[in-house]
Amino acid sequence: MSTNKSITQFSFRSQKELTIWDGYPEFKAVNNFEKPDTTARMFHYSRYGHVYAYSTNLSVKVFDASTMDKLCEIERANVIDFWLSPQGSYLATWERPTKLENGAGSNNLVIWDTKTGQEIAAFSQKAQNNWNFQWTDDEKYCARMVTGEVQFWESKNIGKSVWARLKLEGVAQFSLSPGKAPAVAVFIPEKNGAPAIVRMYSIPNFNTALSNKTFYKADRISMYWNDLGTNLLVLTMTDVDKSNKSYYGETNLYYLAVAGNFDCRVPLDKEGPIHDVTWGPDSKEFVVVYGSMPAKATLFDHRATPVFDFGINPRNFVKYNPQGRTICIAGFGNLNGTVDLWDRKTLKKINTFAASNASHCEWSPCGRYLLTATLTPRLRVDNGFKLWHHSGTLIYEEAVNELYQIGYRPEPAARYPMRNVSPPPNPIKILPTAGGGAKAAAVPTGAYRPPHLRGSATPTSLSDRAAALDGIGRSPTSQRRVVGAKSGSSNANNKNGKKDVPSPKPQAQQPVVNPEEKLKKIRNLEKKLRQIRELKDKMAKGEELAPAQQQKVTTEVAVMRELANLQL
Repeated sequence: MSTNKSITQFSFRSQKELTIWDGYPEFKAVNNFEKPDTTARMFHYSRYGHVYAYSTNLSVKVFDASTMDKLCEIERANVIDFWLSPQGSYLATWERPTKLENGAGSNNLVIWDTKTGQEIAAFSQKAQNNWNFQWTDDEKYCARMVTGEVQFWESKNIGKSVWARLKLEGVAQFSLSPGKAPAVAVFIPEKNGAPAIVRMYSIPNFNTALSNKTFYKADRISMYWNDLGTNLLVLTMTDVDKSNKSYYGETNLYYLAVAGNFDCRVPLDKEGPIHDVTWGPDSKEFVVVYGSMPAKATLFDHRATPVFDFGINPRNFVKYNPQGRTICIAGFGNLNGTVDLWDRKTLKKINTFAASNASHCEWSPCGRYLLTATLTPRLRVDNGFKLWHHSGTLIYEEAVNELYQIGYRPEPAARYPMRNVSPPPNPIKILPTAGGGAKAAAVPTGAYRPPHLRGSATPTSLSDRAAALDGIGRSPTSQRRVVGAKSGSSNANNKNGKKDVPSPKPQAQQPVVNPEEKLKKIRNLEKKLRQIRELKDKMAKGEELAPAQQQKVTTEVAVMRELANLQL
């Protein structure tokens, strides 16, 4: 694994393989990761990225995410779900409950020490929803919900006598806050005409609530803490909209301060459902996407006052980059995948592009790259992922058959200082096409697909691709081949160069280019690059580019690749 701290890391899981890659500019598998021999069921990073774990039908394996050294292996064949504590010191597993001979339920919720793999506590937990333990950020305390109460332990004494109890009749949900002064928020649904309640308490002072908010129209809720743990957004949902304005029920958003000195209903001036909400990394503002389609996106300050309107568009997703400089507002799922990138400092739109069929989206920890992915079973064709520079340029694309899960290793944003919104690194790392001077296939969107990932229409395994990315050219179980990938937007095959894999179709002979024509092409490509860089300079200064100019910028990688081949 690379020791370069500027290189981010991400993992992805397909039907056939689980792997971990270095991010930009490497885009290759790490060398010392112990891949599972059988199909992986899921993987997780701990909240702060210290630990990585995956499960199979045989066991759960836990690794140090920095070194990829195996910490432990928990041999349990029936793990349905698992979760890691924030610092990665503990792991909780949940299995389907079974009845013992005496009629009691099995201890199917188990807590493990990730350093030793030792079981340290076990409980009976029938329901899978709300099953997992929650820990405070520093892992000093942990909690779980049982009927009528939330039980707390000091983490060093999990499974021993309960340290503290928060007894509340009808409690249905709880959430521990992040931050240095942890609080707990609890939700009690409506019952017999009484309103629903959200209360917040300081841990472990449960005699008096810090904050108390009652409301109707709340069958269930989602809770969104800011990173400091000082404020909470509560999204309330009903199963049925009694006004018959929405098929999906009714939603409302409430703002609560842990200090108890302020709470309100967030003023949303467009009727319809709330699609997404996110806090800014500074914990002082948040963005809400709401209303019947096309939806509205609004920025609110720390007192829930609207301060900026991003406009009305078919969007249902919003996310700040970790540094808080760029905001992604997009339309995924049943929408067309359009992504808007906004500069938070100037509140001007940077770019708009299409991430068609995307069902997953997240920022890299460095805040400079946006990952979009098409996952199965949400969509069973065109599975794979794309990396976009924060200026909106597509810089990498990889097709992955039956891609189930993908995610970055979390890292502190402070490791990657906030930078101005700028064009992609110049020059982007471009290599000539494999085969010595063969003409590169045109990529209509300017997507960066390294040469070793072009050349074959036959999808290959991830191990083949990883071997090619490492410069090896072969995997332990396959002959050498030019690794390729077919994406939904383009077919980046090398149609003229030689292939190491037999093809049923005859290959066209590489046309001979005389020196004058070659020199003329080089000059034309260099001219295009100068024009593109001028446009990127304008973009960096905040100027709005016409659609044709934006399209020209996206061709930079294809132009650079073609130039690299001609200069061989």
